[in-house]
Amino acid sequence: MRRRSQEPDRECSAIVIGGGHNGLVAAAYLARAGLRPLVLEARDNTGGAATTETPWGPEFKVTALSYVMSLMPPTVIDDLRLREHGYRVVPMGPSFAPFDDGRALLLTEDPVADHDELAAFSKADAEAMPRFDAWLRGVGDVLAPLLLRTPPRVGSRRPGDLIDQLRLAWGLRGLDVRRSADAVRLFTMSVSDVLNEWFTSPEIKGLMAVNGIIGTWAGPEAPGTAYVMMHHTIGDIGDGKMGGWGYPVGGMGAVSAAIRRSAESFGATVRTGSPVERILVEGGRAVGVATGDGREFRAPIVVAATHPKLTFLRHLDRSELPADFVTDIERLRTRSGTVKINVALAGLPRFAARPDLTDYSGAIELAQSLDYLERAFQDAREGRAAARPFADTVIPSTVDDSLCPPGSHVMSMFTQWVPHTWASEPQPDELAAYADRVIGEFDKHAPGFADLILHRQVIGPHEMEHEYGLIGGNIFHGELSPDQLFHLRPAPGYADFTTPIRGLYQCSSATHGGGGVTGIAGYLCSRRILKDGRRRR
Repeated sequence: MRRRSQEPDRECSAIVIGGGHNGLVAAAYLARAGLRPLVLEARDNTGGAATTETPWGPEFKVTALSYVMSLMPPTVIDDLRLREHGYRVVPMGPSFAPFDDGRALLLTEDPVADHDELAAFSKADAEAMPRFDAWLRGVGDVLAPLLLRTPPRVGSRRPGDLIDQLRLAWGLRGLDVRRSADAVRLFTMSVSDVLNEWFTSPEIKGLMAVNGIIGTWAGPEAPGTAYVMMHHTIGDIGDGKMGGWGYPVGGMGAVSAAIRRSAESFGATVRTGSPVERILVEGGRAVGVATGDGREFRAPIVVAATHPKLTFLRHLDRSELPADFVTDIERLRTRSGTVKINVALAGLPRFAARPDLTDYSGAIELAQSLDYLERAFQDAREGRAAARPFADTVIPSTVDDSLCPPGSHVMSMFTQWVPHTWASEPQPDELAAYADRVIGEFDKHAPGFADLILHRQVIGPHEMEHEYGLIGGNIFHGELSPDQLFHLRPAPGYADFTTPIRGLYQCSSATHGGGGVTGIAGYLCSRRILKDGRRRR
């Protein structure tokens, strides 16, 4: 017989399952509104994929999975007073990409310098770049607010839902005929096709394609990857600059820690090492949860910040849910071919193409061309790890000396692709060989790089699923394809953060606004909960 917890039963008015950043944001907003949320996190630390870890001892701190900030709205940062709780982000520096022919591309956001860099590869592309940026941002200016809008129940004829649909249409009034066409194209085209319309240089197109494929089980030729590019372009780091990216001081775990401190300052309670096994349902309503140690916690509101396949296929009996909803969750695609490689370095690399390069505060890309990227994906699709992997690499210790001892550095390599089936079983030997190839690619461009490595951590799809709760290893909790966005995310009729169970809400990254450390899902979910509470009163 389960032993029920007495203290939380009396004190908490909402339970949040999962202490990832969205769960913590939801808890913070609920506490800010006067509720008493209890956050239950399975792991011994909060943050989920946004965590700082010390795999080689306390002197080296690495951002194990998520590693840069962009899409968290200033609204969330300001409402939760995150800066007061230690949130600080340093903008990234120039982007650098070395190429096989011995050349390199360095983009600094200085218009004159960038024009000269691009013109060395293609004068036409150098002229096209400002127009391309303006075009992309023009569409993004209209679509970006949709990230902070709860999707309506498209197709519903209920009066309230019809009003929500009209509000959506009004919000899109900035899309004239031309921009409407551009938006449709971005949602349906491949990033390869879009870039081929604007640019000619293989190297420039390869570098530009990075935002369209990162974290995605799709190569640059796949339809829908143009939207992924825009998704990674419309955020900012709280400075009002669209498309800005930055490093959190203290690593990504510092972001989660700031949100947790905010939630606790408003009155939330956070318990780690408390894995939820069951969501308790009585009469079609969620009434609490049961944890692995036999405890029960009860509250009239339950918020699941966990992956939908965990929430609805493991924490609930399928008989408690509509059959078509269960089918939708089963069909939710969460494939991934991502491998995260973190290394400690004895010093900074030196690239043969730019031996005088001293500013390593930006991204370093292994992305030779569209063909290079597509070949890497096709390798994985055919059942083998990429022979020549893609990597998006940063060295955050160049701007944050709290991460490692003086003179040393930590490097974060976000790499693709390996077969998505690697999420099912550990692949230690194959992962090691794959990591060797990634490091070998860097060594080609920066001779001696491999000799700088002091420590190495390799996290594959299986580890991402079983240690961090990312089903399939997908960093977005669900692929960012057009059929899994907005009112379809994660299932038709339930993109408004509700679920088929009364009193049970959802705010994982598989809900609208997810994809990246945004906090949007937690923010919108809390708004829905508070709105429903006002209606009941």
